[in-house]
Amino acid sequence: MSTTSIVLIVLAAIVALLLIATIVWVARNKRTQHRRIEAGDIRDKATDESHKVGQREAFADETAAKARVAQAEADAKTAHATGLQHQAEVRRSDAATARDDLNQEFERADKIDPDTQTDDTPREDSETRETPRGTATGKQGPPSMHRAR
Repeated sequence: MSTTSIVLIVLAAIVALLLIATIVWVARNKRTQHRRIEAGDIRDKATDESHKVGQREAFADETAAKARVAQAEADAKTAHATGLQHQAEVRRSDAATARDDLNQEFERADKIDPDTQTDDTPREDSETRETPRGTATGKQGPPSMHRAR
């Protein structure tokens, strides 16, 4: 083999290697460019989805705020109802005390009044809740009283 043919073979090998390297480099660049485009598409879709997710989060936050407001209103109404119940209990107790005091006054009047006939018949509770009634002669008679046995 002559030097020329060796040089040509080496030169052909170098050209082949350069050609292969160029093909690999071009293929790699195309693949990289394709991946960049694909990544951009994925980012665009994710951005669109991010907007939708943000709307869902805002809706969830709004619903949670409405729930907190409703709970606060319910708590306030519960507190108000509890206060009214307490107030009713106090008023009921005051009324019962006043009723007892009134019955004692009727008893005292019955003891003092010489015209009162004392009988041990218990009165109806509804009679103690009324004001004294007039008698047939126009006089007010003592009210009947409920007596505990």
